[in-house]
Amino acid sequence: MASAKGLCYALDKPLIAVPTLKAMASGMLLMEEVTRHPSPVTLLCPMIDARRMEVFCAIYNSEGNEIRETRAEIINKNSFSEIFKEYSIIFAGDGAAKCKSFLEEHENGYFLDDFQTSARYMIHLAEKKILSGDFENLACFEPRYLKDFIAGKPRVKGLF
Repeated sequence: MASAKGLCYALDKPLIAVPTLKAMASGMLLMEEVTRHPSPVTLLCPMIDARRMEVFCAIYNSEGNEIRETRAEIINKNSFSEIFKEYSIIFAGDGAAKCKSFLEEHENGYFLDDFQTSARYMIHLAEKKILSGDFENLACFEPRYLKDFIAGKPRVKGLF
């Protein structure tokens, strides 16, 4: 973020922020497995590994609108149980791969195993923001951290 802010400041350009999970959902909507079965009862859940059994995830509808905010969540076999009653959920990302053994038990859970996160999924989201003039305040914008940073002891020999 510091690099992006520095470049925008130096080049006198506006700052555009596109949340990673929203970009991932946008990419999921382009995949054949998703476009083959578009349905208002299908939700998208991009996941990013947050270590241990925790993931960063959000839920988007089939039009790419966020219906459950981004959160850090510990996944278990009961995760998303209420949502599974009414919806199918398509999971993708390195967090989904980590949680697959818990979530694949649900008949309404599907996985995009070959999904690769890419910056290209941000292009049309950024373009929308440019056209609408939705820019961030360069001086005040900060990334949204969902977890506190806890420094651990280095495991490399010779350090401390």
